Amino acid sequence: METARVNKKTAEKSQRRRRPKSLAHSEDSNAERYHSRAIGRALDILDCFRDPQASLNLREISDITGLSVSSLFRVLVTLEGHGYLRKNDNGTYLLSHKVLFGRLRERAEHIRDVAHPFLEGLARDFNETASMAYLFDDHIQVLDSVDSYHEIRHSNRVGRVLPPHCSSMGKAITAFQKAARANLILEGYGLFPRTSKTIVDRQALHIEFEKIRQQGYAFDRGEAVEGGICVGAPILSESGSVCTAVSLSVPVIRMNEKREKEVIQGVLATATQIGKAIQQAGR
Repeated sequence: METARVNKKTAEKSQRRRRPKSLAHSEDSNAERYHSRAIGRALDILDCFRDPQASLNLREISDITGLSVSSLFRVLVTLEGHGYLRKNDNGTYLLSHKVLFGRLRERAEHIRDVAHPFLEGLARDFNETASMAYLFDDHIQVLDSVDSYHEIRHSNRVGRVLPPHCSSMGKAITAFQKAARANLILEGYGLFPRTSKTIVDRQALHIEFEKIRQQGYAFDRGEAVEGGICVGAPILSESGSVCTAVSLSVPVIRMNEKREKEVIQGVLATATQIGKAIQQAGR
């Protein structure tokens, strides 16, 4: 037994002697030791584009990162050459599509996590289905949904692509885009009728969008699905852009004039609460 204990101690000492010195350092020391300044600078530049649609010029990126213009220019040319940035005709830079989708998905998931409690509150207050949608490049998808407990209800499947011309969230998001992007979204989906009430005339739709911008919310009165009324409101970012919307879906049999006004106020209040919570979350 004594010999076995001695052999075990000898083996443990031998293992300690053979342990690489680098493993004795803390993780922070290792991170500092192996940190690549060039890659770090490139990632700092990509992090400047917090808004997926942002376009920044050389001076603006320099001010954000603290990098000199000469050093910055070399990194920008490299990122552009490898397809991580795109350069506009006016000299500003944009995130490329291959970076953009990953960034959009990351931001969408963050917004979903922040907004979910407010969505649950809206669904609970009215006992109707509350949903949230997000703009991914040129299509709008359901990001989250909390169902009503009623047997007769309208449900939203997470991941479903929404029609920008006849769903309340689709209209609420599309109405607040610049004209060129709004047209791109509409063309990508197509202006075809979902019901007899669907607006398929482009001019009439842009009049509808102007009304939405003025009143701050959108309606789907049986335009996407027969028998339902849906109220959607945009969630404004700190910069005033819109990529997210919230809605409440109510079957026609449970809607009247008084309740409609209450639903509008509830959806608007929830959109404001979510917008503030996202800003406070700092992303």
